[in-house]
Amino acid sequence: MSSKLGASIVAGLVGGVVFGMMMQLLMAPTPDGGQMPVIAMVGQIVGSPTVGVGWVYHLFNSALIGAIFGWLAGSRVHGYASALGWGAAYGFVWWIVGGLILMPVLLGMSPFAPIMMPPMRTVAMGSLVGHLIYGLILGGMFAWLHHDAHRGAPVRA
Repeated sequence: MSSKLGASIVAGLVGGVVFGMMMQLLMAPTPDGGQMPVIAMVGQIVGSPTVGVGWVYHLFNSALIGAIFGWLAGSRVHGYASALGWGAAYGFVWWIVGGLILMPVLLGMSPFAPIMMPPMRTVAMGSLVGHLIYGLILGGMFAWLHHDAHRGAPVRA
């Protein structure tokens, strides 16, 4: 895939599917003492705390965040090593921006609430792992798709 934008969107969606499966399995505490899948919390951001809406909103964000990666870091990716490094760093930044600031604020909590509230710390650490995995997949898939490694063109390590 020669288009940097197309490669980054597809890579973002692939990473988003993997991260979404993790969020489907990770349970978060609710104010009433129950639990809900984190992916349903994602849906709650847009007013519908359901798994289906959570998936749709999450995949939309995964594609958008992937596109931004291609725009910001695409020219810096020259092989798998740089792709994985930039991807992991990008995932870490999105954990802070998305998982620790935007999501809590959009759900009516204070920024950094997931790491300050003891019941949410497990969710925060799961989110960190998920964002790092997303970033690694995003970077690796972007390198593979954009540099045409699947067609026999070498991608440096």
